[in-house]
Amino acid sequence: MTKKEKIGQIGWNLVLLLITFIFMTPLIFMISMSLRTPDTVGLPKLFITDITFKNYVNVITNNPLLFKNLLNSVIITVSSVALVTICASMAVFGFSRKNVHGKVFIYNVILCTLMIPVAGLVVPLTQLNSTLGWINNYCGLIFPLTALGIPYAITILQGFMTGIPKELEEAALIDGCGTVRLFVQIICPLLKPGIIVIVIWQFLTSWNEFFLSMCTMTKENMKTLPLIAQQYNGAYFSQPGTLFAALTLVTVPMLVFYILVQKHFVRGLTAGAVKG
Repeated sequence: MTKKEKIGQIGWNLVLLLITFIFMTPLIFMISMSLRTPDTVGLPKLFITDITFKNYVNVITNNPLLFKNLLNSVIITVSSVALVTICASMAVFGFSRKNVHGKVFIYNVILCTLMIPVAGLVVPLTQLNSTLGWINNYCGLIFPLTALGIPYAITILQGFMTGIPKELEEAALIDGCGTVRLFVQIICPLLKPGIIVIVIWQFLTSWNEFFLSMCTMTKENMKTLPLIAQQYNGAYFSQPGTLFAALTLVTVPMLVFYILVQKHFVRGLTAGAVKG
């Protein structure tokens, strides 16, 4: 590598570090605010030296349902991820390999649902949940989140499915492999990179869901973790440090999860981009 190339690489690294810092500034500011005392919370500084963990103690001690809210988020998120993964992978297998009547039309209709914003579905979904008795019920969030996640998952998995040679499936069928066994033991392992992508995406989407959760979970013991900040809207209006501590507790699990799996996420998207 020449001297000019090294200087250029250093320059690009500095630019990327600057862009990273800009995008991380809101997160850093949120954590900084959560560690401030009432005397320093109003200072226009990004970093301070006088920090305290009292705000986190207040969130935990003053919210006895915190772990119940966390459990609600875990149950809803894990359930929606599992349902989206199973339904989307089976749908892609049927669209690509089975002679389903009207499958092209059905596939296009599913893709068209990607253009519908979630905010536009909150009112009809809430009315449907009320009719079915799913208000303050896990089903009121699990099934809507699953339905909203399936179109994106099908779009991702379709690229991987078209890259699987049909000769491999024909060989398995000749050897006596049934359809269910073919799907579970042959197709699903080959779809693993795409499945990892949709698992990560659906996890982040379900964990962050706020608007639909606010309309569906009205009881305190049924609320999800992102709704904690709303509970502090009045009681802690004069204590923003406690409010930001609650927001940090909501963000940290999602951030840790993404840091652990982001390599798989990028690798899966890159692999899917060259399929078919």
